[in-house]
Amino acid sequence: MLYYLFRFLEQFDIPGSHLWSYVSFRSLLTLILSLLISAWFGEYFIKFMRRKKIYETERDPSIDPFGVEKKGVPTMGGIIIIVSMLVPVLLLGRLRNIYIILMIITTLWLGFLGFLDDYIKIFRRSKDGLKGRYKIVGQLSIGFIVGLTLWLSPDAVVRENVSVPQHNQQVVVKHNPEAVKSLQTTIPFVKNHNLNYSQVMGFLGKYKVAGGWVLFVLMTILVVTAVSNGANLNDGMDGMCAGNSAIVGVVLGILAYVSSHVGFASYFDIMYIPHSEELVVFLCAFVGAMIGFLWYNAYPAQVFMGDTGSLAIGGVIGVCAIIIHKELLLPILCGVFFVESLSVIIQTQWFKLMKRKGRRVRVFRATPIHDNFRRLDSQLDPTSTYILRGWPKRQFHESKITFRFWIVTIILAALTIITLKIR
Repeated sequence: MLYYLFRFLEQFDIPGSHLWSYVSFRSLLTLILSLLISAWFGEYFIKFMRRKKIYETERDPSIDPFGVEKKGVPTMGGIIIIVSMLVPVLLLGRLRNIYIILMIITTLWLGFLGFLDDYIKIFRRSKDGLKGRYKIVGQLSIGFIVGLTLWLSPDAVVRENVSVPQHNQQVVVKHNPEAVKSLQTTIPFVKNHNLNYSQVMGFLGKYKVAGGWVLFVLMTILVVTAVSNGANLNDGMDGMCAGNSAIVGVVLGILAYVSSHVGFASYFDIMYIPHSEELVVFLCAFVGAMIGFLWYNAYPAQVFMGDTGSLAIGGVIGVCAIIIHKELLLPILCGVFFVESLSVIIQTQWFKLMKRKGRRVRVFRATPIHDNFRRLDSQLDPTSTYILRGWPKRQFHESKITFRFWIVTIILAALTIITLKIR
């Protein structure tokens, strides 16, 4: 809203009003504002939740050996994150931008879905919360809405990159002058750097473009659901999910910026996506909200984000990657989320397979994988066999596990950026 106000005042030569046309100015201002809001609002939110005795459900000490210290800690801290993100974006963003609209809808949609889950856990004393099928339906629905919007909206266009050979045997990357609907996406470690979904559906003949868009929508659904669940699984230790997400948000902000700048897009041989610079504003609010939340969520946590925060965080990451056509980089960038999800799948499927054969065999001591590093042998099920029982050989404190996961994410973030030049 302030963006439109100052752009209006610019025609009257009001000093400083021209600054609001610069995405760098608005992005940094958004970052600062989101930090301040999360710090200020977080304190009042925590006091309110304690006064109302809205606490985290008591944790099972066999699962969380540090759970005793967390009794009585307020939850639903994702509300702090969502407010800290959306208020600066509403003030400083261009609200007519299709990408900003999609990001806001995704945040509210998945935040509300997570809120329902937390509400059921707290007020109805249910350990399981919202039934899994309802969660999945909610995630699939927002993925479908985002994919369909990007397919049908005339504002969601790109200028595809084209490699033009020169007389001196060098290759110059240029962009088509006309912005078009595109099914191309950036793929790492490949020379031409792009994958076209319509080519994947080439067996459909003259219907391959329509098939490509269907595949794109399905990919959007898969990405949003997978990353949202991955972030949810990663939210198990103080500061873990918020710290990892802040790092991921920084990289997505860089990718969104270079995708919105025709010069940088040419240099990195990626698609130029007009108007995607507004994503930088949103992602600065996202990073600021994550860092500000760590003020209260770092060990020992004064508040937990709950599903209200984790589901929204994963959705924001997934949708942003889809918009800038970088979804195939997510297995690298969100490698920690991916491994967390994979560990749960391996653990549950292997246990079910062995149970049919009359045996109780598990792969890890506990899942998601971060729990494997804080579980002692004395806390394991004596009726089960563990394939990786001896790994690790000792228990780690959750603060050390959190910091090490952050370091891994930083390495993966650097590798993600490097992939733009390695091909």
